[in-house]
Amino acid sequence: MMLVRHGFMIVGATMAGKTSAYEALAGAICDLNAKGLMDEEKVIFKVINPKAVTLGQLYGSFDPVSHEWTDGVLAVSFRKQASSQLNDRQWLIFDGPVDAIWIENMNTVLDDNRKLCLMSGEIIQMH
Repeated sequence: MMLVRHGFMIVGATMAGKTSAYEALAGAICDLNAKGLMDEEKVIFKVINPKAVTLGQLYGSFDPVSHEWTDGVLAVSFRKQASSQLNDRQWLIFDGPVDAIWIENMNTVLDDNRKLCLMSGEIIQMH
């Protein structure tokens, strides 16, 4: 399934083991890589709690006075992974409550376009 899809959601109650599940999966894939099995690459992941920051801090925002764009933590992380030359699996994980506002902004990343579209007009293509 992970070879076909590029976005997944793990949902469940608080303390149900969602974080442990993706950590165990990443560890298992890294173990396969270390043993040279199944042509797996190691997993590098960055965790972001999307509810710990504002939408502007998450995606980026314009300064109304200077009219300058400031990247958010997701934009910086996504751009870094998109431009990486590593063959490793790179996961950006939103570990926190699902919110209709931030998940709506992820539509173009999670669909077949695989692009993060920022309010600045920049489009970052996932590889």
